Amino acid sequence: MPPASLGGLGPRVAGYVMRSTGLTNLPVAKTPHYTLTTLYGKTLRVLDKMPKDSVYRLSAEKIVKERLDAVNKYKDLVQLEQSINAGLVEEVILQAEFELQLARNMLEYKPWEELVNKPPANQWQWPFRSIGSSMSS
Repeated sequence: MPPASLGGLGPRVAGYVMRSTGLTNLPVAKTPHYTLTTLYGKTLRVLDKMPKDSVYRLSAEKIVKERLDAVNKYKDLVQLEQSINAGLVEEVILQAEFELQLARNMLEYKPWEELVNKPPANQWQWPFRSIGSSMSS
């Protein structure tokens, strides 16, 4: 695998303490393994409250578990970044924070429940003019 990027400044070097990620407003993570383990654990607990057949739960749970396994397997940040292949570990932490917030929102919105109002009969047909013709009659 190619070396993990350093915001366009080159690869992260094993054993080297970074002073900057090279990305604006993204500080170097002081405890990335702990942070990711905590975020992924919280996300899995939120996902566990959703129906087992929810499409969002199934896909998010798969990704979160894969990444959590990588966090537990690789103690070296270079290997962890290469394994996850989603940028710097600081970027992965940011993604994990966003995923946790999305999971909480999904739990609140409950997209797996039935709609309150039935959608128009031809709502998803193309071209759009078929919607207008069915609504005018």
